Amino acid sequence: MLLAKTLRSSTYKLALVAIGVFGAFVIALFAYVRWSTVGYVQHNVDREIGIDLSTLTDAYVVGGRAALVARIGRQRADPHFKDAAYLLVDPSLTPIAGNLDRWPALRKDASGPAEIAPSGGMGLIRVTFTSLPNGDRLLVGRKVDGLDSFIGEIDTALGLSVVLVFVLAAAASVSVTQRTVSRIEAINATSRAIMQSGLDKRIPLRGSHDEWDELAANLNIMLERIQLLMSEVKQATDNVAHDLRTPLARMRGRLEKARLRERDSGRDQLLIEDTIADLEDVLRMFMSLVRISQIEAYDISKSFRRVNLAQIADEIVELFDAAAEKRNILLQRSGDSQVMVNGDRDLLFDAIANVVDNALKYGPDGGRVGVETREAMSGGMICVVDNGPGIPEGERQNVFKRFYRLERSRASQGNGLGLSLVSAVARLHGAVISLSDNFPGLTVQLSFPPLRTEGES
Repeated sequence: MLLAKTLRSSTYKLALVAIGVFGAFVIALFAYVRWSTVGYVQHNVDREIGIDLSTLTDAYVVGGRAALVARIGRQRADPHFKDAAYLLVDPSLTPIAGNLDRWPALRKDASGPAEIAPSGGMGLIRVTFTSLPNGDRLLVGRKVDGLDSFIGEIDTALGLSVVLVFVLAAAASVSVTQRTVSRIEAINATSRAIMQSGLDKRIPLRGSHDEWDELAANLNIMLERIQLLMSEVKQATDNVAHDLRTPLARMRGRLEKARLRERDSGRDQLLIEDTIADLEDVLRMFMSLVRISQIEAYDISKSFRRVNLAQIADEIVELFDAAAEKRNILLQRSGDSQVMVNGDRDLLFDAIANVVDNALKYGPDGGRVGVETREAMSGGMICVVDNGPGIPEGERQNVFKRFYRLERSRASQGNGLGLSLVSAVARLHGAVISLSDNFPGLTVQLSFPPLRTEGES
């Protein structure tokens, strides 16, 4: 099964193409090696023949035919020249001296080198020849039987090398492709298992720390993120149903009572007002959900402008001053008067206002809420501090989930979407939210990235 998929895979077909291209280069390389090796050996033989021919020609120049014949005789007797071939003939091609019995079948105007196989059992000889001033012709050669054997061995070795290269390349391509296909099949199997049973399956890692393990790890992280998002969607759906049930049940109960009793303008007016108030709570919930979804779904960062966080903080403190004074809460403003960040002013206003609203809502009467802005090399920062009940450390990441509310805050107004909106705005602006104890109370800090200069992306 796996082998069949391997042979059908595009990776294997691509590997075959690579083998073909690589094989062509290997064959061309081996052909060049053969040509250069044989050429080198032949060049050495031709050089020895040329030196020998030059020596004999010099002997003729000095002493004529007799000196040349004597020189040929001495070299034939020398063991160093045992593989040499000589033949001196007159103009009629009659042999005068040498160890060949007749002139080979060569054109009279030929000058060599050439390869001949004369009779007499001397084997293959590589020769060159020249004409002397008196019309005689001189042939000098060397036996090259070993060269043919050498060339044959080279051809055999190169042929076996080419075959071995192709076999090893084919085996390697099958092995590598099979490994690739097996890893892809593991991913496919996990995908099928997820489609059949749910998001709890994960792609197995082999501990090789290669690119496949990296891909599998990234896919597993993505699956965990999807599972978390699906869990949050389910939780949000359950919370929506839970939070809608109470106001809708109240509205239904009021309407049922109003339907059964006689009309009374005063009571009917109160019923309408209470029903409208409950409907406004429901609409606020849906508007908050729509607002968060819009922030998360659309990238509006390209329209960001330079915004002064300190000015936004001043306006928010002024907005909540009356509410704080009503509960005798001291709402203070401190820090730098100019903290510039890149962002959307309206979104930042809504996010910071939600944080301040929570601090006032859950803080004690006669308490204190501080809003501080700071500008540093690492970027802008705004900090909201209160002396309320705070948030337990184990709950601090959960409060940013939609509809999540602490047990002690379920009796108060709200739908658990305020900090979700703050988290969405912070992510959009690349800001980091941190929650810490104020002993007593809570410190909420939003740290923004450094202000980008013009031309930066």
